[in-house]
Amino acid sequence: MDLTFISSSEVPAEEDVLDAYSQAVIKVAELLSPSVANLRVSRRVRGGRRMVGGGSGVVVTPDGFMLTSAHVVAAGTAGVRASFVDGSEVGVEVVGTDPLSDLAVLRAEGSDFSAAVLGDAEHLRVGQLVVAIGNPHGFAGSVTAGVVSALGRSLPVRSRAAGRIVENVIQTDAALNPGNSGGALADGHGHVVGINTAVAGVGLGLAVPINETTRKIIGALMSEGRFRRAYLGIAGGPRPLPPRLARELGRETGVEIVDVVEGSPAAAAGLRAEDLIVELNGIAVAGVDDLQRLMAGELIGESVLLETVREGKRSRVELVPVELEV
Repeated sequence: MDLTFISSSEVPAEEDVLDAYSQAVIKVAELLSPSVANLRVSRRVRGGRRMVGGGSGVVVTPDGFMLTSAHVVAAGTAGVRASFVDGSEVGVEVVGTDPLSDLAVLRAEGSDFSAAVLGDAEHLRVGQLVVAIGNPHGFAGSVTAGVVSALGRSLPVRSRAAGRIVENVIQTDAALNPGNSGGALADGHGHVVGINTAVAGVGLGLAVPINETTRKIIGALMSEGRFRRAYLGIAGGPRPLPPRLARELGRETGVEIVDVVEGSPAAAAGLRAEDLIVELNGIAVAGVDDLQRLMAGELIGESVLLETVREGKRSRVELVPVELEV
């Protein structure tokens, strides 16, 4: 049998062998891996410290500010340590957490860190390449790739005192495993468009998007250590509007009040279950996400005007939101 061999001069150059997909993933991995840390979280128990978990974090400023998932550091009462792919390890301070967006800001000891660039998830499209970098099962600097498999997903989250829905969550088929939480989800340019937060099933992962809303949360956590939200004291859900009202308002849905918290601003204003909220300060409210976005910290202690519908009749209700305690 005659065997054919190629000479060393005929071996294709590496750039000729790599397809465009591989080149994109390699580029992102090389760019972002130095910015992604393995987080080890511990809490104090009788007799000393005990390691309770871990996850990933993403450095976003050269002086050590990092992003991660709030649930990753929730139990870190004794401290957090961050280790990087170059072998360095530093202590980390928790600057602020926001359980209702599942985002947290940390500060690593030191300077001259390799900082990731934050992108904008609003420009993502289903089918677009994304790369996840994190530390699944403690394996530092692990890279997986896939596509955006869906946009606009919702993620229920809770704090000790309240529940909320994180809107416009990114769904990806890039493999995520325990330890990936808090790591980077990046586009093909290496810009961080999401913070990985949950494994939704085999081949399905979720990431909190980097967008206008979450940038405000991140900025507040960096400067104040918390993100303030206004609170009305209702539980609600979407409900179709009666046909006549839908024609008048030019939209199909509003928010039906399911429950009113005793002693809340909504209770003081006389709101009750089955009332429909259709506007707040003249801005349309078609769903719970609209109402959540409008409940910004600037409304705390300020008089607001709700337009409601009760038994088919529209009316305006004035109330003063308080700060949501999380």
